Amino acid sequence: MAVATKLRHFISIADLTSGELTALLDRGAAMKAGAAGRDQPLRGRALAEIFEKPSLRTRLSFDIAMLRLGGHSSYLSPQEVGLGRRESVADVARVASRLVDLIVLRTYAHETIEEFARYATVPVINGLSDLSHPCQGLADIFTIRERKGLRGTVTAYVGDGNNVLHSLMLCVAKTGATLRIATPDGYGPHERFVTAARAAATESGARVETTSDPVAAVTGADVVYTDVWASMGQEQEYERRRRAFQGYQVNAKLIAHAKPDAIVMHDMPAHRGEEITDDVLDGPQSVVLDQAENKMHVLKAVLCWLLEGR
Repeated sequence: MAVATKLRHFISIADLTSGELTALLDRGAAMKAGAAGRDQPLRGRALAEIFEKPSLRTRLSFDIAMLRLGGHSSYLSPQEVGLGRRESVADVARVASRLVDLIVLRTYAHETIEEFARYATVPVINGLSDLSHPCQGLADIFTIRERKGLRGTVTAYVGDGNNVLHSLMLCVAKTGATLRIATPDGYGPHERFVTAARAAATESGARVETTSDPVAAVTGADVVYTDVWASMGQEQEYERRRRAFQGYQVNAKLIAHAKPDAIVMHDMPAHRGEEITDDVLDGPQSVVLDQAENKMHVLKAVLCWLLEGR
């Protein structure tokens, strides 16, 4: 008879030890290779997806991951739940916990996910918040490891210091690679995540460097990563941000400073012609479709890990 494990959530990459992160990457790689998960370990299990924001890759990745693991997923739109408006966060958490085995939340405020997790009695996964996108971070570091390895690999991130960067920083810091971050003044990553990443880097031997110079960040890099300049919920800041980020576009001229075999990453959706040009996004160095697929593989690993022993 299985012994129940302590309730685990996946709210931030900070929740993982370096060993747990590596184990998830290894497990995701095995599942991608077809060497694990064929016996449908989540047969009869149910996942609820409670989303306040739209999603293509994250939602589809969870849906297909559950399907291939033998489980079922149910999507609940903002109109159906009205999280914190039609019904309190606590009530939604307690009710959903009685009906499903796991819950994915995709919210505007990170505090909503933290509050939800306090009341839930099943594992809660952060499918995106304003501060953190750990599912994307796993897909990103998985893709970097798959294509370039980690030790000695230099990733250059050019653009906004947003939730995607926060999770990428922690992943890189915990795996011993190097991350150079180029953001305009006033748009850098949250100091909370910089501090956490540098603490993790001290233990792993990683390096996390910040600059306002995109060329300095990209020069000699193995990986060049960018993201939108205005994320969901920041639409009213669009014009101000567009002006601030002039000179931070990832284009052929910029990636020419990277290594000749450097790969280009973007979590998508992309604003083509703004943070990245069509010729780069669709070019031979782009691995954005690998990123999109790899999210499903690593999420299979996360789902199994969270439910082990439960």
